[in-house]
Amino acid sequence: MTGILVPISLFLGAFAMVFGIRYLSNKEKMAMIERGIDPGVSRSTPKPFLSLKFGLLLVGLGIGLLVALFTVRSTFGSDMTHTEEGQAVAIYFGCIGIFGGIGLIVSYVIEKKWLDKESLK
Repeated sequence: MTGILVPISLFLGAFAMVFGIRYLSNKEKMAMIERGIDPGVSRSTPKPFLSLKFGLLLVGLGIGLLVALFTVRSTFGSDMTHTEEGQAVAIYFGCIGIFGGIGLIVSYVIEKKWLDKESLK
């Protein structure tokens, strides 16, 4: 009996969630129309530096992986034991985080300089 109630309740819950989201979205759009606001404008704001941010993030991740690879090879050499493999994984993830963050910071600096230059025009 329980085996059939779980899928039914999951299906009904998912249906209620989708219906509720669509209902509330429609109510929000109708309220915006009543106030004279175009409901399509607010959701389509451009994000000009999004591809730059993801590109710099991926470049940072790639550089981080390469630095981690060379760090592990120079630290542990070619004959690694099981304990040293765990330390190597920590070095990999640490370098990924560091260089990914550096990529995002560089993206912020580039965007800030561009916005400052545009505001002076």
